[in-house]
Amino acid sequence: MSAEPVARPHPEPVVLDIGGGLGALVVHWDDTEIDTPIEISPTGDDADRQHQHILERPIGGETFHAAVFDRIPAGTYTLWVRDAARERDVEIRDGGVTECHWAPPAD
Repeated sequence: MSAEPVARPHPEPVVLDIGGGLGALVVHWDDTEIDTPIEISPTGDDADRQHQHILERPIGGETFHAAVFDRIPAGTYTLWVRDAARERDVEIRDGGVTECHWAPPAD
């Protein structure tokens, strides 16, 4: 789906730049969604988007599948998948890490 190297596990540590008005977001999803881009936009500005991909992240003997956003200004946001709003009014707090846990796709 992308030119980014997502088809491999990503065991590298993720360093979050938060505080001073910035927070982070982690979107956990199913392994079938590896390489799916998740977009985020400020509430009320649907066109101002940035994205991260769902990646395989082996950590401490477990495997997680997640997209990680950091340096997000505190406020509320809309999360997009395949150009459709998946979740609205997601709150990012100054110095905090917001986590969204999405269920696997329905059969």
